[in-house]
Amino acid sequence: MSEAMMTAVDVPQLDHDDTPVPAAKKPPVDPAVLAYRDLKGGEWWRHVPAYRDVDEATFLDHKWQSKHSVTSLKRLLATMQDIVSEDFYADVERGFMLAPMSVRVSPYVLSLIDWDNPWDDPLRRQFIPVASTLMADHPELNLDSLHEQADAPTPGLTHRYLDKALFLPLDTCPVYCRFCTRSYAIGLDTEQVEKVALRPNKDRWKAAFAYVASRPEIEDIVISGGDAYNLRADWIREIGHTLLSIPHVQRLRWATKGPAIMPQKILTDDEWLDAITEVVERGRSMGKEVVIHTHFNTANEVTEHSLRAMNRLMERGILVRNQAVLQRGVNDTPETMVRLVKTLSWINAHPYYVYMHDLVRGVEDLRTSLATGLRLEKIVRGVTAGFNTPTFVVDAPGGGGKRAIHSYEHYDRETGVSVYTAPSVKPGRLFYYVDPLHALPESGQQRWANPDERPRILEEAAEKARAHIAWLEDGD
Repeated sequence: MSEAMMTAVDVPQLDHDDTPVPAAKKPPVDPAVLAYRDLKGGEWWRHVPAYRDVDEATFLDHKWQSKHSVTSLKRLLATMQDIVSEDFYADVERGFMLAPMSVRVSPYVLSLIDWDNPWDDPLRRQFIPVASTLMADHPELNLDSLHEQADAPTPGLTHRYLDKALFLPLDTCPVYCRFCTRSYAIGLDTEQVEKVALRPNKDRWKAAFAYVASRPEIEDIVISGGDAYNLRADWIREIGHTLLSIPHVQRLRWATKGPAIMPQKILTDDEWLDAITEVVERGRSMGKEVVIHTHFNTANEVTEHSLRAMNRLMERGILVRNQAVLQRGVNDTPETMVRLVKTLSWINAHPYYVYMHDLVRGVEDLRTSLATGLRLEKIVRGVTAGFNTPTFVVDAPGGGGKRAIHSYEHYDRETGVSVYTAPSVKPGRLFYYVDPLHALPESGQQRWANPDERPRILEEAAEKARAHIAWLEDGD
């Protein structure tokens, strides 16, 4: 139908005056149930002293957001003067020294933190470390728990699944998440970690493209990093068009935390958005799917700016999916997780995955037990449409890939060990996920505290998992 014909169509108007309302089968909904639709608006950022005189046009400028992002303790203090207590500042100072990740937080995120109670705020917990809540790492934790480097045929390209590859063209992000699974590479060196460099490099990119072109089974490329938000517009075009030109590549996913922590870029960086749109439209013309995967973790991150950004992407026909990480004190209650899912559905950022927190160092205070994920998955299922219901997964440590959390072969609540298999990814291997020590009973904590007991714990879990696998196979 042509545009002229569409405008000529009479749009029916609902007239409730003469139409009786059918009798309801359910009681009226409490307005509080729909509170997820009430998104933060106005100029809320002005309560922060550093942003008191910032007007909306300035706050919406993505360049201003980047320029004024906090990257040091000194800058944080300058931004938060008069609203941060000395106790909190001292706590953050110690936290900075112990963090494996660099710190970079946008004014948008900083202005959304509840500075009357920063210790408990879900955004503060994700981005600003405080020493008082840090916990000792589980002995099974490491910096590259997913073995991305071990599965990389060339630096910055991980090929684990048969038909999918992960491409890391750069190692920077608009913000740095404390819980990042790539703390081995992302951001600047810290007191705790000397990073693996994955800086933008055309020769490194060409090697990755050559590998993908040589492997006809690869149909799906995740372009991450770092963060696709930090790719220049010409790089977006170069990477996108090069990959689309490989005949067997059918799907591209641009992975970015950006919409959650700096929606201003989508609203004001037309050059970047036009580049993404160009790749999406070319892909569509070729019968290939190009989408954005983003990363909201709490409904507290969602504002009217978020909605406007998502609407702008929708107007251009760009599908957005969300991948959240289950985190203690952020989204680990039924109320917070359901609100996140419903809010994302409202703004058309389709809930896709909820990950169990990866086994990375320095953020044990954010991890939850597998049992928590299992309980939340049951509660979330049914609160909204199936296509807006996320799959809860464990990204199996050791490179087993994403496994539905309830598909374990064995789970011991005392030791916190769950065992998974990945027959289509790495057949014959067992993959172990471990609950944080703080979630275990005293008996389990004591066993892990004894270095001699640790191999026995895993051996016991493996034996029981193999018995379960054998029982399933006998059922065939």
